Amino acid sequence: MIRVVHRWPGLLAGLLLLVLSLSGALLSLFPAIERLSSVQPAALSTAELAERIQAVHPEVEQIRRRPSGRITAYWSENGVARAAVMDPASGREIASADPNPFERWLTRLHRSLLFDDAGRILTAVGAAAMLVLAVSGAVLVARRAGGWRRWLSPLRGPFAARLHVEIARIAVAGLLLSSATALWMSASSFDLLPDGPSSPATEAEGSGRTGMPVADMDMLKRTPVSELRSLSFPDPADAADVFTLKTDRGIGHLDQATGALLTWSEPSAWQRVSATLYMLHTGRGAAALGLILGFMALGVPAMAGTGFVLWFAGRPARPRIRGNVAAGRAETILLVGSEGGSTWGFAATLHAALSASGQAVHAAPMSSFEPARYRQARRILILTATYGDGDAPASARGFLDRLKSVPAAAPVALAVLGFGDRSFPGYCAFGRAVAETAEARGWCMLVPFMAVNRQSPQDFARWGRSLGAAMGMTLDLVHHPVLPAVFPLRLVSRRDHGAEVQAPTAILRFALPTPPFWLRLTGRGFGRFVAGDLLGVLPEGSAVPRFYSLASGCRDGFIEIVVRKHPAGLCSGQLFELQPGDTVNAFMRQNPGFHAGRDTAPLILIGAGTGIGPLAGFIRANARRRPIRLFFGMRHPDSDFLYGEELKGWRRSGQLQRLATACSRTQQPSYVQDVLREEGAEIARMVREGARVMVCGGRDMAAGVSEALADILAPTGLTPARLRAEGRYVEDVF
Repeated sequence: MIRVVHRWPGLLAGLLLLVLSLSGALLSLFPAIERLSSVQPAALSTAELAERIQAVHPEVEQIRRRPSGRITAYWSENGVARAAVMDPASGREIASADPNPFERWLTRLHRSLLFDDAGRILTAVGAAAMLVLAVSGAVLVARRAGGWRRWLSPLRGPFAARLHVEIARIAVAGLLLSSATALWMSASSFDLLPDGPSSPATEAEGSGRTGMPVADMDMLKRTPVSELRSLSFPDPADAADVFTLKTDRGIGHLDQATGALLTWSEPSAWQRVSATLYMLHTGRGAAALGLILGFMALGVPAMAGTGFVLWFAGRPARPRIRGNVAAGRAETILLVGSEGGSTWGFAATLHAALSASGQAVHAAPMSSFEPARYRQARRILILTATYGDGDAPASARGFLDRLKSVPAAAPVALAVLGFGDRSFPGYCAFGRAVAETAEARGWCMLVPFMAVNRQSPQDFARWGRSLGAAMGMTLDLVHHPVLPAVFPLRLVSRRDHGAEVQAPTAILRFALPTPPFWLRLTGRGFGRFVAGDLLGVLPEGSAVPRFYSLASGCRDGFIEIVVRKHPAGLCSGQLFELQPGDTVNAFMRQNPGFHAGRDTAPLILIGAGTGIGPLAGFIRANARRRPIRLFFGMRHPDSDFLYGEELKGWRRSGQLQRLATACSRTQQPSYVQDVLREEGAEIARMVREGARVMVCGGRDMAAGVSEALADILAPTGLTPARLRAEGRYVEDVF
């Protein structure tokens, strides 16, 4: 629901919001320019200022002080009205008081779209839409971060999504303030607020005498120029006329013969609030704040662009669920935890099957979990993937914390289905954690926790039969996975290794295809990738892709993977048959959990066999020469020293600081964890000083590395588990 509330104001009022935000950003420059160009008086009283200006222009009618400190005088000369910006030190003219034509036009555009009342009503509607967008956007950012306390937590996912949220984090406070103050000012301009003075002033009557110099008037001497708003002089031909003094504290009338204060009225609370909100909205009197708000207003066009990219890119990833019942009326609540969108496809199949059986079903992201809304619910079904090594996927951030904080709903049963790849060590770990936490909190489990391996329709159908039996109904879940769009990749070169040690391995380099414009725009697929991302290859005769870690980024101008041929391996066998010029169908999948990042923290790279692939890609991309140490395990240096020549070149260029190798098929066999122990003191020092550890290779190797690092780091009080929690120990294990 929050997403709908957030989306439609942006779509319907998009052009209006762009006009208001861009014009507001430009207008924020003028108070700062005026402040910098204005002569700021030293400690000066209003009496002294009036005396100096009156000495130069005896016929002065009014003196005004702008919030920027600019002093303007108004007088008549030979019947012609004149005005000028004055030097408070000398009382002389220093600049024209004519308003900037562009600023006047821009102000009219911002306030009323160059129309009259109809335009002001339209801008008020725009301000209301902006307020709705800012509030709903703040809620969505908090959900994605995992709660308000994690507002600044690191983000992951596609570049456009991360950029959209990062801009929102910075701009949302300013947009909330600007939209709320704009609505207040609109209400004030239509006389919808009680902006009158708290005690209406009576009409001032002077003594009927004249002659007292302004320099001698006590009230003017006690009023510093810094508090002055305006001073209006009496008509020289009218002895009953009076001085009118407006300050930050109120409005008073002074007798022109005695300087006595005849009347005084203070602003009402409403007027004080309105004046403060006017200052906050326009920056008049707070130029620095105005610039900050103007800068934040530029977030609107930036977020409009990234929001459109996200909407366009997300259409194929998340299927439309038809007949989605409101949460308060649903018998079945279907919550989805997904990183890339594929889990939503299974959710749509389940939603359709339950709806066809007469169930009222509400589907939503796990991040929107709120049991108090589920007034009619009898069951909650959770379908969730696992991100990385047991973390929550993007649409489930903060779910476990909320689950731990709410009591079990007595009549509501719960079922959890995990999605993952059994070849990874954290297989369905998040889904399992959800099920275990729910049971510990006293939730009744409708069916035991089950898992779907590699998006298997058979596993999903098997779980559906168990779920249907528990619900007393027949539930046939026939899911047809939506295969990703694939591109033909042409092999341009291959280098073969490992035949002598019965471990045939090849470094395959493919030409970089030209992706469609929308992929380049959204940064998805072949439009933008880095080493560590995954190349999905669809082998002939199978709808299940095999994934290979990339040894290159899009800036390298090619796609490179390292493949070992497995006995009876369908995909690896087909890849090994490729010769330069042959093609294979593939697609790209981001893997942000295994990126080297752009910071300068030292890297400790540990890999064996084909695990060298992404690690070589990290080193190849190390143009800034951050400190990198590579520990590489192989069978024999004469057969499978992958990237041997490149590693030597990278060492000479400074892209690789140190290389340590371990060989298991030599006269003195060793493994990569043995080399780690030999350099334990240096590794402990680097980790203590902030280094990241990245491990890629077989599961047994990764387990040995973790054990060795635990021993190495024990004296420092650090552990691999703690480093993993800090994001400083990551694995890509197969």
